[in-house]
Amino acid sequence: MLMRTDPFRELDRFAQQVLGTAARPAVMPMDAWREGEQFVVEFDLPGIDADTLDIDIERNVVTVRAERPAVDPDREMLATERPRGVFSRQLVLGENLDTERIEASYREGVLSLRIPVAEKAKPRKISVARGNGHQAVDSASKREVIDA
Repeated sequence: MLMRTDPFRELDRFAQQVLGTAARPAVMPMDAWREGEQFVVEFDLPGIDADTLDIDIERNVVTVRAERPAVDPDREMLATERPRGVFSRQLVLGENLDTERIEASYREGVLSLRIPVAEKAKPRKISVARGNGHQAVDSASKREVIDA
């Protein structure tokens, strides 16, 4: 039987395996949204052992790494579509987020990061008072009071 090889088809197949497609991305698929005073980021990592998860924060860059072990070489595979090995993804966070208080949890194949908005980025009220022109900060209510 004669088989014809199309090099462009092979290149396309390889690119889909490495880069993924819109329907099946090869990297960690992610959703992100704001929920009140924090941002929530979720990564789909099915079949990943929680012990292989590694989250690093350097300045405003969060790096998430995970590993799915290689297939047992003694196993005769009929199909191998799930990517294996080490996966990594980086998020560049804005200066308005508090990277010191990020919380992470992993449940049912989903890694969730909760990133609070930094206090300095939250809106605040400034009250104007009449008087001798001094400024005071009301620490109990986190309001600045300006005497005019």
